[in-house]
Amino acid sequence: MSEGVKLTDKEIKYISLFEAATGASVADCVDSGDVIVFIVNSGELRKVLTRKGVKIQQLSKMLKKKIKVIEYSSDPSKFLENALLPAKVIEPVRVTERTDGRKIAVVTVDPKYKGIAIGKNGKTIELIRLLAKRHHKIDYVIIT
Repeated sequence: MSEGVKLTDKEIKYISLFEAATGASVADCVDSGDVIVFIVNSGELRKVLTRKGVKIQQLSKMLKKKIKVIEYSSDPSKFLENALLPAKVIEPVRVTERTDGRKIAVVTVDPKYKGIAIGKNGKTIELIRLLAKRHHKIDYVIIT
C-alpha cells in the first residue's frame, strides 16, 4: 500500500471480508458511497475472477454495494488502463510533469467508451483521479 494512505475502520473490514472471500491480497480499498473499489496486488486479479466472479457477486449482495476490482501496477500508465476497464484505452497513456512539479496523465479512450470512463455525473473519473493521486502522485487525469 502507498505510504500516507489512511483507511477507515469500515474499509479495513471490507478488506478482510474481500480477502477471506477471494484469497486475493488487497493493496487498497475506497468506499465511495454505492461502490467499493478494491485494488488487488499485481497478479492477484485471476484469483478474484475465478468461477466467473461468483465470489464478487456474493460479496456485493452481502454488502449491498457494487464492487469494482482494479489490478495494481507500479507503472502509472498500466495502472490507469486497469482502473478504466472496461473502457478501452486506444493510445498509450501519457504522463507528463509540468514545470510546477504537478503530474498530469492524458488518457485517450475509444469514443464509444467515453461515457463509461467518465461515469454518471463524473463519478468514475473522480474516483480514478483519487486512486492515481494515492498510488502514483498524479495530480490530474484527463480523458480525451
